[in-house]
Amino acid sequence: MSTVVEHALTALREAGAVLTPGLTAEELAALEGQWDIEFSTDHAEFLGRAVPLGEGWVDWRGAAEPIARRLRAPVEGLLYDVDHNDFWPRSWGPRIADPARAREAAAEELATWPRLLPLYGHRYLPPGPLGSPSPVFSVVQSDVIYFGFDLVEWVQREFFGVPLPAGRDLRPLVPHWTQLAEGDEDFDL
Repeated sequence: MSTVVEHALTALREAGAVLTPGLTAEELAALEGQWDIEFSTDHAEFLGRAVPLGEGWVDWRGAAEPIARRLRAPVEGLLYDVDHNDFWPRSWGPRIADPARAREAAAEELATWPRLLPLYGHRYLPPGPLGSPSPVFSVVQSDVIYFGFDLVEWVQREFFGVPLPAGRDLRPLVPHWTQLAEGDEDFDL
């Protein structure tokens, strides 16, 4: 087990999280097939060791609709901001005046972005084949920030209020989401 996942699970136990038995390799593969996703190294190992349950957590063994809703949320939030808050990255070219066409064009652009995978509440991990460590993003519409540069920092911040360390160089990059979280000029409105 990686040190990151081991320390994150230890901290979650200390925080009182309800941890149920992990997903089997077969369950992980079935989820990836069912949802057309790939878990990052850390996410797969985390879920293989324990599946946290309770408010805010994704019940990966549960009903399909709550999982589908959580998988759609990051893109739906960005589309909401396209519709209502002038979200339109410069790299998409000039904003389309017709709202319906603008939304359609934005949806096409966003379909090329890596699909973030739900972790807890509005916290998301990038998809695979990303290795360890995986950053944790907080995603509320186009307000995207790092909530942890790895699972341990995320648990410390989420459940114990420990601030993120300053001046951290994040590698690897997660296309588009990293730029959005870092305030890249492409996303300056």
